[in-house]
Amino acid sequence: MKFNAKKIAITFFKWTGIFIAFILLMLFLIPLLFPGKIESEVKKLANERLSGELNFKNTKLSFFTHFPSLTVSLDDISLTGSAPFANDTLLKADQVAFGINLKHLIFDKEVKVDELYLSEGLINVKVNQKGQANYNVYINPNKDKDEPKKPDEPEEGTAIQLDRIDLRNCHMIYNDHSAKILIDAYGFNYLGKGGLSKDVFDLETNADIDSLDFYYDRFPYLKRKEVHADLVTRVNTNALSFILEKNELRVNELPVEFTGFFTIFKDGYNIGIDAASKKTTLKDIFSILPPSYLSWMEDTRIKGRADLLFTFKGRYNASKGQKPTMGINLKVRDGFVQNNKAPAALEDFQMYLDAKLPALDMNRLAVNLKTLDFKVGDKGFFKASLNTNGFDIMKVKADIKGALDLADVDAALGLPNIDLKGMLKTDIVANGVYDAKKKLFPKTKGDIILRNGWLKTSFYPNPIKDITFVASVTNATGTYDDLKVSVTPASFVFEGNPVYVNATVSDFNDMYYKARIKGELNVGRIYKVFAQKGLDVTGYAKADLRLNGRQSYATTGQYSKLDNTGTILLKNIKTTSELFPKAFFINEGHFRFENEKMWFDKFKAHYGKSDFALNGHLLNTINYFLESNGTLHGEFNLKSALIDVDEFMALKEGENKDRKTAVAYAKEENPKMSGVVVLPTNLDVFLIANANKVSYNGLVLDNLIGKAGISKGQLFLENTTFNIIGCTVGIDARYDDESPLTANFDAHFRAKDFSVQRAYKEIPMFHDMVTAAEKAQGIISIDYKIKGDLNGNMGPIYESLEGGGTVSLRDVKVSGLKMFGSISSKTGQDGLDNPHMKDIVVKTTIDNNLVRIDDFTFKVAGFRPSIKGTTSFDGLLDLRIRLGLPPGGIIGIPIVVVGTHSDPKIKVFSKTGQRINGSVYNEKTNTVIKEEKKETPLEKKKREQKEKKN
Repeated sequence: MKFNAKKIAITFFKWTGIFIAFILLMLFLIPLLFPGKIESEVKKLANERLSGELNFKNTKLSFFTHFPSLTVSLDDISLTGSAPFANDTLLKADQVAFGINLKHLIFDKEVKVDELYLSEGLINVKVNQKGQANYNVYINPNKDKDEPKKPDEPEEGTAIQLDRIDLRNCHMIYNDHSAKILIDAYGFNYLGKGGLSKDVFDLETNADIDSLDFYYDRFPYLKRKEVHADLVTRVNTNALSFILEKNELRVNELPVEFTGFFTIFKDGYNIGIDAASKKTTLKDIFSILPPSYLSWMEDTRIKGRADLLFTFKGRYNASKGQKPTMGINLKVRDGFVQNNKAPAALEDFQMYLDAKLPALDMNRLAVNLKTLDFKVGDKGFFKASLNTNGFDIMKVKADIKGALDLADVDAALGLPNIDLKGMLKTDIVANGVYDAKKKLFPKTKGDIILRNGWLKTSFYPNPIKDITFVASVTNATGTYDDLKVSVTPASFVFEGNPVYVNATVSDFNDMYYKARIKGELNVGRIYKVFAQKGLDVTGYAKADLRLNGRQSYATTGQYSKLDNTGTILLKNIKTTSELFPKAFFINEGHFRFENEKMWFDKFKAHYGKSDFALNGHLLNTINYFLESNGTLHGEFNLKSALIDVDEFMALKEGENKDRKTAVAYAKEENPKMSGVVVLPTNLDVFLIANANKVSYNGLVLDNLIGKAGISKGQLFLENTTFNIIGCTVGIDARYDDESPLTANFDAHFRAKDFSVQRAYKEIPMFHDMVTAAEKAQGIISIDYKIKGDLNGNMGPIYESLEGGGTVSLRDVKVSGLKMFGSISSKTGQDGLDNPHMKDIVVKTTIDNNLVRIDDFTFKVAGFRPSIKGTTSFDGLLDLRIRLGLPPGGIIGIPIVVVGTHSDPKIKVFSKTGQRINGSVYNEKTNTVIKEEKKETPLEKKKREQKEKKN
């Protein structure tokens, strides 16, 4: 038999071509055979497994989107988070594709998703201050909610079954307000492969991040760092538990190996991470410094050995107050840093730092800086050791010694944007306990001396020069009684103007102070020297003060023993407060010290559109600045052309970006709220106010005159009057903020002879509380006391309101009110539909979202209607009317009005109304629960008769 190679080759290529053509044909046909089923199954899967809202533009089934996998792609997809983030985006992407298991599709006719592809996406994970997260959107179909948990069953989080996870060029944010952690990763590329369809499997992962930011407590520890990771992770899908077996990271140039575990629960997580960079170099550690230092490293020689260990272990559950423990250990040996142009180096750098933060609780912080030593030049040296335990109550042991020529240090480090000169010497030894409440201070002896100091930055052309600072602190007994701090002297010259301070403070139990301060300063220019981000300070300050006395002299009224004299002059000063969103501008301030008082001889300022002119005095100013819990007292006269209250609301967008963490987090979690006005708690200041206009929530109050005060974090108004809607209103009120989003108030309003129609149109609370005023014309008066809570937009929470008072109808016509029209129609009595009321007093009370109306009588068309009953802020009616017939109203027709204001139901010759449920209001949570409707005996009888009939 002849061997025909040519024929065999042709046959082989023929069948190979047919096979390839068949495969290509199937690649096109399979998506056409199952499109409806796959799309419906994907939607069904989303509806059954996801609690968040899923939206996408269109779907596409293809082998070629992620060849060779068969994938169903969802374009322009978005997914919202779980409560309380149901309106916020958890996931948004140009495309998400789900890989379909081809074997199950063809042979079992079952759509099984085992791959996930996500590109150009945003993954936005949020956890609020209460520990509630937005990622709990997956519903485990295999878990019976009513089935009791077995003792050995893992605590469940999210269940997944995938064989491949592929994320390309994503932006991932993890923002945890309860743990004060923010991770922001740009250019996040992730590929995870393994036996992901099993309950427990090993996941091989490659991840790259172009830019990683890490913040703790709003402070950036990593900024714009490049990360590469090769990971092997054992995954338990039932509890979403990750065991980190072999993992290597590279953050910029720093190699990191870590092991441990991470388990996600519905109420938090459990973590145990050990991350180490052993036998690395000091230069590699410096590579993770902020980006501004990286260019500095290019011109600097850095040598030395280093070991770094980071641990993060423990259970996190915000509702139970559980938080992990963080630890860091850093060792540096034989460190060497020298700028290329420097004659001397910072060398023999040795450091050993061990720090732990149990349960992320600052009051349990333990820091052991065993060694911090280095040398600079021929004689310069620095040696320090520091051991602390606690924060508010802190055990301290410290020994710090050094003698440095700052010019040598500056040259060796090649500090960017700054030039230093001067001889700095320090020798401080401390051992003991710091406890402000028990007035304990470590036994201390030490000095800090700087002579011939000189500071210049690239942000301003002229230096601060002739800096002298000689300070000493001594304490031999470990108590406040024996603590003495002396600054003799401190001085510098800036722009040709000398500033001089000489001060001694001792006996911190009853602080004795003696100080001399003199000098003038262009505040704007000196801030330009330091160019602090977020600070925009301008203006001029001049001081000439002599202060001498004790704290107790002012607090016990021994004013004759004080010797406080001098003046402070401020012009065009801009300053910020963490409590307010905008900056205060002090146009002009003349202050004079006279023993116990600080006089405001002339003070003009503005805040946003608001302006203030003050004169008066403050008491206890020295104690206020020396004591952390000191209270400032004062009395003033205030004049203003405009006070815009809305600009003071805590969450308003403004210029002050360095706000308190609670305020900043509240703003992020409630972007549509303005917040309430937050008041300082250490002020006891009263003033006689005279403001031409006060603007609040769309209301404009004219000619406000009265006494206002802030005391213990509350605002008071006494005998205050203002003009609104053409009448004079008198008010006594109290306001107290509880958080950046909640506040409470109580007030007594008195207003005489105003237009009911103007009040309805121009005052929101009157509009909501007196809905019948829509159809009324005329003049009324009110005398009302009311209290309640305010929401995050400074509006009243109606369910919380309590109070009562009178509404006097001097001359009011009601035209077109459906209730009176229906009564006129039902009774056949003309003239009842447009009553004209004169000299009527209506007494009402408010509670649980209900307005209760006491019995009142008026005349109309010869009839004498009497009205009493209940209405609600929801518009429900339960009114009882007796229509007194002429003459004299001795005989009356009983009428009941139920339904709503817009659709009243009239029942003549009836005494049976409807039950209007009140509201149970929880002040702590600002939540409202409607009272359950209780069945009346008549309703019960009717129900039983109906059931028997059926």
